[in-house]
Amino acid sequence: RRPKNFPPGPSRYPILGVFCLGNYPERKMRKWSKQYGPVMSVRMGRQDWVVLGDYETIQQGLVKHGNAFSGRPSIATIDQITEGHGVLFIDYNDHWKRQRRFGLSTLRGFGVGKRSMEDRITEEVAYLNDAIRTHDGKAFDIQSILSNAVSNNICSIVMGRRFDYDDERFKEIMGRLARGYITLLSVSSFVLQILIFMPALINFPYFSRINGELMEDLLREIVEEHKASYEQDNHRDFIDAFLGEQKAENGAKTFTDTQLLQYVRDLFVAGTETTTSTVRWSLLCLIHNPETQEKLRKEIFEVLGPEKIPAFENKSKMPYTSAFIQEIYRYRTLVPLSVTHMTNEDAHISGYTIPKGTTIAPNLWAVHNDPEEWDEPNKFKPERHLDAGGNFVQLKHVIPFSVGPRHCLGEQLARMEVFIFLVSLVQKFEFLPDPKATVLPDIENGASGAAYVPLPFKIVAKVV
Repeated sequence: RRPKNFPPGPSRYPILGVFCLGNYPERKMRKWSKQYGPVMSVRMGRQDWVVLGDYETIQQGLVKHGNAFSGRPSIATIDQITEGHGVLFIDYNDHWKRQRRFGLSTLRGFGVGKRSMEDRITEEVAYLNDAIRTHDGKAFDIQSILSNAVSNNICSIVMGRRFDYDDERFKEIMGRLARGYITLLSVSSFVLQILIFMPALINFPYFSRINGELMEDLLREIVEEHKASYEQDNHRDFIDAFLGEQKAENGAKTFTDTQLLQYVRDLFVAGTETTTSTVRWSLLCLIHNPETQEKLRKEIFEVLGPEKIPAFENKSKMPYTSAFIQEIYRYRTLVPLSVTHMTNEDAHISGYTIPKGTTIAPNLWAVHNDPEEWDEPNKFKPERHLDAGGNFVQLKHVIPFSVGPRHCLGEQLARMEVFIFLVSLVQKFEFLPDPKATVLPDIENGASGAAYVPLPFKIVAKVV
């Protein structure tokens, strides 16, 4: 039985109900919300989740009542990896608040290094462009070298250095990252739903691959190197800043070595796959819409010319580019159901009572595809983000990084990366489909798991 005054929802089947959602649960939930309302309940395994299905209810829950809706549910698959550490998946409490404050203050300086993070990004883009040129106009899959470039930005923050793409330690980091958390992000929604209902399956063949081979040994080695060369008055990177907090605690248990290792893993996972996939979706939209690519390049050349290095401050002078990026965030919602929240106390929303400990799923995809807000939401139209005068309009109904106390820790870094990477790529290359392919790569469907990422595809990068 549902609790008293609990949101309504579709009929619950103790065993089979969870399997009714399919590979795109956000779309099924959007369909159900038309019948049950923007606040509804859905049976997930042994629990009833509450789904927030439009912009107003997400704002009401995650912002207006943010303290009550900012917990994290215990999910066995995640718990087995994190062991209760890090920042992304831990519950909302004083420990999380302290770790969050530390992360924000450290990332605000973009890595506490001597160079700004923007300098590091533009440096990395040059290496990425060189790697693209080696393909000499032949079709290739950009995913691996793009992931290398984005991960190197995280390396700059965390370790104070970048790696050559063929460096053995860097290849090991990327390999373990791909076999670990990235597998969890990209595994199908259907498999994740099975694990929610039967978490013990994580210990069985096939499902156990989701845990993958983690990065702990490599990261511990890097942390030990930092400890050996640590200087109190010269923090080189995120690890040094964390070690400084650790020494200042005088034996307290907040900034532990285990917490540091998991924190760094969270930064790599959240900071690599998301930005990489956003740029890949952008490239897909470019080859599907060549006239859009020409408009982008024209604006980029008008502001920067063919050689000037892009800077984030250029964004204010590039309304069409800004509109393109905002439409990418809307059109291909990368984390459709956000990261699940949990109520820390009994809460009230839209007249319903939500008991403490209830899992909350904000349906960001539904906000980005609301026909009441968007004309033809299933179509890619950057112009929808421009006013009559051609000026960029920052629309509040685009919330790819979520909202409230638990919105994405690295939002500003991600926005900077996407802008500089995209502008530099379009400035230097014309992106074309694989001439050997009979059809364009699929842009309507993606690999839908915890994140919605493009399927593998090949492109041609023709030097402009």
